Amino acid sequence: MGWLKRLLGVEVEPVPVVSVNDNNFRTEVVESDLPVLLDVWSPTCVPCKQLEPIVIDLAKRYKGRLKVAEISTETGSRVLGSLGVRGTPTVIYFKKGREVERVVGLRGSLYHSEFIDNELLEDEGEAATAG
Repeated sequence: MGWLKRLLGVEVEPVPVVSVNDNNFRTEVVESDLPVLLDVWSPTCVPCKQLEPIVIDLAKRYKGRLKVAEISTETGSRVLGSLGVRGTPTVIYFKKGREVERVVGLRGSLYHSEFIDNELLEDEGEAATAG
């Protein structure tokens, strides 16, 4: 039994966010079968901390349809250099291993969910209406 369950008496669902670093970026992001939201953060970044609950909510809401991953500037410097990331927070969306959108700075949940629904998961909607 987890400490949170003992303390609060409730079961806590694990957050479906994958930690990415220089070693597993290719496997987790580029080779992912699902579209990917990659949250780039740094430990001293206040807007990154403000973005965290939005990213967690998106991970829960799109579980099974979107992979949500996070990478720290401390563990992903090689990858972030190759991606040309210059600041945090940065959210990069990938589809079929390719970058399709980049958001630098803090944007609200509505922006991200509209992009995911209308651009990243658009094929799902077309498949549902075609069937």
